[in-house]
Amino acid sequence: MQKLKKFVFSALSFSLLLNLNIPVNSSEKEVKVYSGRHYNTDRNVYKKFAEETGIKVRLIEAAGISLIERLKREGANSQADLILLVDAARITNAAKAGLLQSISSNSLEKNVPSNLKDPGKEWYALTRRVRVMVANPKVVDINKINDYTDLASPSLKGKVCLRNRKSPYNQSLVANQIVNKGEAATKSWLNGMISNVSKPFFPGDIAIVRAVAKKQCGVGIVNHYYVARMLAGVNGRRDTLYARRVNVLTPNPAHVNISAGGVAKYAKNKSEAVQLLEFLASPQGSTGLAAPTFEHPLKEVNQNPIVKNFGGFNSDKVTVQQLGEYNAKAIKLMKNTGWQ
Repeated sequence: MQKLKKFVFSALSFSLLLNLNIPVNSSEKEVKVYSGRHYNTDRNVYKKFAEETGIKVRLIEAAGISLIERLKREGANSQADLILLVDAARITNAAKAGLLQSISSNSLEKNVPSNLKDPGKEWYALTRRVRVMVANPKVVDINKINDYTDLASPSLKGKVCLRNRKSPYNQSLVANQIVNKGEAATKSWLNGMISNVSKPFFPGDIAIVRAVAKKQCGVGIVNHYYVARMLAGVNGRRDTLYARRVNVLTPNPAHVNISAGGVAKYAKNKSEAVQLLEFLASPQGSTGLAAPTFEHPLKEVNQNPIVKNFGGFNSDKVTVQQLGEYNAKAIKLMKNTGWQ
């Protein structure tokens, strides 16, 4: 029954969002967006695009996996023009599944850094998110935690919190380590870190911040913007108090992930889809998406005081394409080392 209720809710959500029309001056041109980004503030960016171009934006939002499966089912009958997804694994898997098409755009080539776009020109990054560590200084010595690899230290036995293996954010982190350090070293790191885990494995990043704050564990790995949202009071006063109890530790260099977009393979409005993608990847569009969600735009650091207080970060040299290429190997290593 619970599963049935969940399905009905999802179906209703799709129906409502499908009929979401952002008012514009023209009723002729439109672009249909399938988005795995779940931020209401994105709509302000779509509205700005509509006002500037006269192109109506129709929006469907759902979890990334759901969107990919839907696109596969729809095939050539899909109504999607532009696909937006979070995480390197999801956007590269969409490309591998033949759901995107290559496009030519001088604007995208100019605005998106080379390590954050597809060499085949099928997808382009829109925002950046840093995978950081959160630690409770009353439980662990934060001066001894500088890198993800430090979480394998025997001194942290029973003090590490991790999100479950299904998280694409953790899959990309492990893929990142494989590229940086090799498979053998990554396996050794995983064995040590997993042996330090204070179970259970958590379903989300916010739950990890709460657990660290409550001293259920001493350190965990999360995306930076979850902590920022909690500090800003987005989730209520209690979460703000929890977030204040933890320290954000950013490795140098750090693993940086993305949200990204690509034109759907069977786009009926390809020109409009390219225009919207160009707008979203522009300095104005990228900042418009990133600023209210506490992410980082493509080329600058989020200027919100909360995020700036985390300190700057240096991204490592691993490309998003490489994260996608090593995703399957990362999942296998995680499973074999006991990451549940």
